[in-house]
Amino acid sequence: MHEWALAEAVISTASQIAEKEGLRAISEVKIKVGELQQLELDIFEFALSQLKTDIFKNVKFVIETVKAELKCRVCGYEWAFSRARLSGDSAEAIHFVPETIHAYIKCPKCGSPDFEVLKGRGVWLESIRGVK
Repeated sequence: MHEWALAEAVISTASQIAEKEGLRAISEVKIKVGELQQLELDIFEFALSQLKTDIFKNVKFVIETVKAELKCRVCGYEWAFSRARLSGDSAEAIHFVPETIHAYIKCPKCGSPDFEVLKGRGVWLESIRGVK
């Protein structure tokens, strides 16, 4: 379950930032999750709640999903990712290894599998608020 590994990374990174900034308590952590990460948000939120340490006692985790946008390198066409167009096996493969997206999706205009992901990959901390 990569949701737990990602939650652990968020907690660890936020803790390091808090230490560097001299925060004794973290009140809010804003997290952006790329759509291609295809996280089970319920599991991710649960993992965050279970992994938090004392510095996160009253923290509010704000999670925003960033829609995936793709651009064909051949014809320049831009389009939005749609999980609904994938088979279950394809969606699961992309869920665990988002980099495999090129094996399952092609440009809707020209059919090329050569495209770039403009937005919608990864998990990152947008901001952290706390008390010094």
